[in-house]
Amino acid sequence: PKLVFFFDEAHLLFTDASKDFLTQVTQTVRLIRSKGVGVFFVTQSPKDVPADVLAQLGNRVQHALRAFTPDDATALRAAARTFPKSEYDLERLLQELVTGEAITTVLTEKGAPTPVAWTRMRAPQSSMDPAPETVLAQTVAASPNAARYAAAVDNESAYELLTERMAAAEQAEEEAAAAAEQAKADAVAAKEAAKEAALKAKEAEKVKKEKERATQKRVSTATKGVESLLRSAGTQLGREIMRSVFGTRKR
Repeated sequence: PKLVFFFDEAHLLFTDASKDFLTQVTQTVRLIRSKGVGVFFVTQSPKDVPADVLAQLGNRVQHALRAFTPDDATALRAAARTFPKSEYDLERLLQELVTGEAITTVLTEKGAPTPVAWTRMRAPQSSMDPAPETVLAQTVAASPNAARYAAAVDNESAYELLTERMAAAEQAEEEAAAAAEQAKADAVAAKEAAKEAALKAKEAEKVKKEKERATQKRVSTATKGVESLLRSAGTQLGREIMRSVFGTRKR
């Protein structure tokens, strides 16, 4: 494989896992091998991995198993039966393995499991200390990728990009809130202005009606005066005419 994932303490991954999650894990493990990706689940006992997932795993590196309880003995027998047939007494051998030893079987290039091997792991012969600066510099300089990757480029990190987006989103929310608040204030002001204009119009209408009533009152008073004057003049004129006709006019 070109890329390998190791999931340590795998029992924590599958404890109380939902059915949908287990289905997705099984499907991923089944399909990911064709992409050149390997997956290893590291745990104390094979029973910690669900059967559907365990059935998709071709490589087995099994360290010692101890049977301290009846359940442990059952798990030990089940683990021994999952290995290919072997000349070893796997149930006994799994209990006798010491530190650095394991029972292993892997898949060949044709996909067939190799015979079970009692394996002892040897410590690496290379130095486990950090490489000296000179060795590191020589290794980097000799790499064919040095021309492309040797020079450090301070590109924007994902954190910086996300922070910038979050800041822009917060600013947009603040501007939208301010615009909404301003629109609300404008609506209140417009409502108050309309109310004040209506009051002024009502007051102007009231003043207009009062002026009209006053004008009508003055016209009515003047009309009554003229009518009274005309009636008085008419009465006096009538008297004079009657006196003239009947000869009773004063001389």
